[in-house]
Amino acid sequence: MERQDEAIKQIIASTVPASRSATLPQVCPEVARRLPDAAYIHIPFCRTRCSYCDFAVTVGTEALMGKYVDYLLREIAFTPAAHYPLQTIYLGGGTPSLLTAEQLERILGALAARFGIAPDAEISLEANPGTFDLVKLKAFQRAGVNRLSLGVQAFQPHLLKLCGRSHDLRDVFDAIEQIQRAGFANFNLDLIFGLPHQSPEDWEHSLTQALAAQPAHISLYDLILEEQTPFGRRYRSGQAPLPDEEQTVQMYLRTRERLIAAGYEHYEISNFARPGRQCRHNQVYWHNRPYYGIGNGATGYVWGARVERPRRMHDYFLWVEAGQFTIAEAMGSDEELSDTLLLGLRLLAGVELSALQQRFGSAAVENLCAVLQPAFAAGWLLYDEGRLRLSVPDGLLLSNEVFTLLV
Repeated sequence: MERQDEAIKQIIASTVPASRSATLPQVCPEVARRLPDAAYIHIPFCRTRCSYCDFAVTVGTEALMGKYVDYLLREIAFTPAAHYPLQTIYLGGGTPSLLTAEQLERILGALAARFGIAPDAEISLEANPGTFDLVKLKAFQRAGVNRLSLGVQAFQPHLLKLCGRSHDLRDVFDAIEQIQRAGFANFNLDLIFGLPHQSPEDWEHSLTQALAAQPAHISLYDLILEEQTPFGRRYRSGQAPLPDEEQTVQMYLRTRERLIAAGYEHYEISNFARPGRQCRHNQVYWHNRPYYGIGNGATGYVWGARVERPRRMHDYFLWVEAGQFTIAEAMGSDEELSDTLLLGLRLLAGVELSALQQRFGSAAVENLCAVLQPAFAAGWLLYDEGRLRLSVPDGLLLSNEVFTLLV
């Protein structure tokens, strides 16, 4: 789940015109300099679909997974390449740890052949408990993976079952042990708060267990009820058995208190890291830098345009067979500025105002700051030391109110 966040999903939904696409021009050196050095690879396969999940995932057979990898390689082959190598690669899903080591090697090999991969590149792979063992982890390492993101979500059996997770608590502890034995110094744990029937005591226990695992990075998400999911159909925001708003606020504040005390830096609304272990790939999103999105349902940001590949597997296969890299019309400067500020404000360091002015012009930045005046007046948004940032904790807790002013 430590993937493109809901904020990015909302931006993409509002900026990609479904019916306006064009074939990109032939790459020349000047254009190549504006191509991404980061790639998101979507692996849509899961053992089961979780009750909260609204991502492009499917329960596939081994044959379908093999075919999908073949088509991924075909897409990579006709994606425009720059003259510099990839600095970050993120395999998300879905459950990328369902891939075989040979399939993963083929994908990373194709990326290396097409784009190049920097020697110190961060290569992340999402994994679920119960989908790998020590032998498989070692093979993933040999293929190039140097960062894992483990989807735990909860440390309570009843909550795992309620969420429709395919693993149990024993699988969670086994997975953590295998990751540590494999020598992954850089791994993330995902947890969700605000789940139905989740008590403050449950959350405290989950935090305790997560800290005991000593991950380099922890991502913690407030449950979002997506309309087309089982949870979205079954529950209503603010109503039991969901924790009430006061409880979820206290869970969030308690999380900050405990993780900061344990030596983690709170560097993004939902993310905490040991010093020097911030997720490099996700920071590409927060700084609104370009990135490739490869695979069915994947999103990308190339040549100033938001890209979304077909979500249905059949449609994706047809799109790849057409063999053309297509993209929506590039967004305008005002829209790009709004996105840059919206995403950058998720970082606790905020956004450097002079950098915005240099990139977009002083007048455009001043106009956007005027739009944000209600957030300044409420104390949710601050300007200090040349940076715009959300206040702590009120701005973090009410970030959606701030972001609404920008869209």
